[in-house]
Amino acid sequence: MNAFQTGYVLIRAGSPGLKLREGKTSVEKERMAYMGSRGGDFYAIFVSLLVLRIAGGNAQLVPAIILFGDSSVDVGNNNYLPTLFRSDFLPYGRDFVTKSPTGRFCNGKLATDITAENLGFDEYPRAYLSPEASGKNLLIGANFGSAGSGYYDATALTLNAIPLSQQLEYYKEYQSRLERVARENTSSIITEALYIVSTGSTDFVQNYYVNPLINKVYTPEEFSSFLVSIFCGFIRDLHKLGARRIGVTALPPIGCVPAVITLFGGGSNDCVERFNIDAQNFNKKLIAAADSLGKSLPNLKIAVFDIYKPTLDLIEKPSDFGFFESRKGCCGTGTVETSVLCNPKSPGTCRNATGYVFFDSVHPTESANQVLSDSLISQGIDLVS
Repeated sequence: MNAFQTGYVLIRAGSPGLKLREGKTSVEKERMAYMGSRGGDFYAIFVSLLVLRIAGGNAQLVPAIILFGDSSVDVGNNNYLPTLFRSDFLPYGRDFVTKSPTGRFCNGKLATDITAENLGFDEYPRAYLSPEASGKNLLIGANFGSAGSGYYDATALTLNAIPLSQQLEYYKEYQSRLERVARENTSSIITEALYIVSTGSTDFVQNYYVNPLINKVYTPEEFSSFLVSIFCGFIRDLHKLGARRIGVTALPPIGCVPAVITLFGGGSNDCVERFNIDAQNFNKKLIAAADSLGKSLPNLKIAVFDIYKPTLDLIEKPSDFGFFESRKGCCGTGTVETSVLCNPKSPGTCRNATGYVFFDSVHPTESANQVLSDSLISQGIDLVS
């Protein structure tokens, strides 16, 4: 029995003497208290990770984290692009550790930031376009995510974001730069790193649904198959470059995003069901493709993280998780504002976002990301153990 399994058994059995670390921020403290009170598998898994870290001398469970995708993982790459899809201004980042905007589409930490902390990282992989992505900082990985990107390159190009194919080219460049720092350790960092791919929502919401050149020609199911074929090619390319531990996020319930309800809901406050059906159908194809890749590519560990259900639970039953608002975001009216529309002059922005599921009309708050990170940990533990 390894350290993780031992920790899991102990906490599920009610072993005394295991204590959660105290959260660094008010959001973390509230979320920690909530986790402790609810018990169950998430709590057990979280504490088990701490046991595993202690057993390893508080070391990182993986040497590095490499991230690809859209605004769900972008930590500032778009700050260096001529695009409207930016968040390097308040109120974004107001609850982050630095109390300042970083380029994250959130009031604080992203789910992947919190996951990195739970895996033993004291710092986060830098945005690759940032000057900070250099020297020893490269040893813990890099973040290539770009808000507005998708699996389909045309989605990103339309929005002046970094296409997934270009993110892969940057990753190749990163490997060369890493070698100058890591030297003989380069190969082990690349093969033991955790790779996270999080994208796809933009392909539907900001391309397919609003682009008659696509939606009049292809059904949602055909478009999904097209995106999944791109996904498969991307994973094969990553595998050729040395990636062996890959976590991929499924689509969330895109029909329940506040901006989508406002723009596509026909005046209703209910989720746009056809969008959610499209997301579920895409996710089924994605899971099947990942399973096939896992069986065909040597030594590949790959997992699809189900973000759909935990996000839908937050939206449909917010009070169960300590939230009171899931129809609108904290910023402005919370119904349409995102990116440049969410700014210091947005009237009505809430003072405390802790009880909101969404910060702007698209992106979750840090407190919601805490809950979603619990799910990432529970689903991806095999990738890091």
